[in-house]
Amino acid sequence: MGSLSSLAHSIIDTLQSIPTPVLVLSVLACCLALATLFYLVLYLVAPIPRPPRRSEKAFLTILPDGTRSESKPLPSWLDTWSARKELARKKGGAAPAIEEAELFMSVVVPAFDEEKRLGGMLEEAVSYLQDEYGDAHADGKANGWEIVIVSDGSTDATVDKALEFARDHQLSQHPIPIPGPRTPRPTHSTHIPHGSIRVVVLEENRGKGGAVTHGMRHVRGQYVVFADADGASNFEDLGKLVQGCKSVEDKLGRGVAIGSRAHMVGSEAVVKRSILRNFLMHSFHVLLRLMTPPATAAIKDTQCGFKLFSRAALPYIVPYMHCEGWIFDVEMLMLAESANIPMVEVAIGWKEVMGSKLNVIWDSLGMAWGLAILRASWAFGVYKRD
Repeated sequence: MGSLSSLAHSIIDTLQSIPTPVLVLSVLACCLALATLFYLVLYLVAPIPRPPRRSEKAFLTILPDGTRSESKPLPSWLDTWSARKELARKKGGAAPAIEEAELFMSVVVPAFDEEKRLGGMLEEAVSYLQDEYGDAHADGKANGWEIVIVSDGSTDATVDKALEFARDHQLSQHPIPIPGPRTPRPTHSTHIPHGSIRVVVLEENRGKGGAVTHGMRHVRGQYVVFADADGASNFEDLGKLVQGCKSVEDKLGRGVAIGSRAHMVGSEAVVKRSILRNFLMHSFHVLLRLMTPPATAAIKDTQCGFKLFSRAALPYIVPYMHCEGWIFDVEMLMLAESANIPMVEVAIGWKEVMGSKLNVIWDSLGMAWGLAILRASWAFGVYKRD
């Protein structure tokens, strides 16, 4: 104890002997060095998505004669918008608006090794889409629909199953129905228009966020929803998302509707989950409230894989996405909030589906780490809008 006390007195005496201006400059220099080091470390660990490869900017579909198409160029509103934006910047003009929609509804489905669950989800999805938006045009406005399936480096027969589904449902007026999460014994199936299902193949796995973002760069719809390949979300609630989005859209037509399972917290589906899973879920929600800006923090369920965006909102979100893992939903909402895009949470039906690829412990830790890096990267300027 005596030696420690002597050391402390020695340090105090030394500090007192240093002129105040020198001491202040030294402290400021140390703070600057630590801040610089923190920024450099953050810059190194913050994820930066790789650019899409040539083969990934193409799609496969089923032709009217039932054969599989060759790879076709995938139209990209983002490429067109980015080129027009750069031209406007050089001329000192305003940022351009996104090009007009060709369809009413685009559905983006990220799929990694989903050969077993994809068919049932598609069966339920196309039944609703064709009933609601099947006409090519209505009242002079774009109608119709498309599904963009993004195979995220799948190693199974996901691509083949998707195209097989498209072929069977295009060629036959009464295709054999595939059981889904809500229709285990389906009694009818849906004939779909040619080319309404497009399959994009990523050369290697990017993560759910990377697959969703890639698909959203190439949609043609007035509204865009992404939905999980397992069919856990009730697709018939899509209409509720559309109405919710329309109810909050601003004068630019921008809006986001967030499918929410918050109303199910006390339901049997959630109560039956393991204690560990529920604990991690609640812990993550606490982190979200502490680490995200107000509008995002107020959302009760950020992780539901059923979110809808108006087309006008896309240029404010998609070009600035960085997260490719599970936390990508939060970045989308933060970007919408930072652009003052109105958001609304909409209660939807949801069902637990077997076969989840989520590792409860490791992915929860990864989401917490990803959230911290995401928030810091935007706060300290590692990520920024151009």
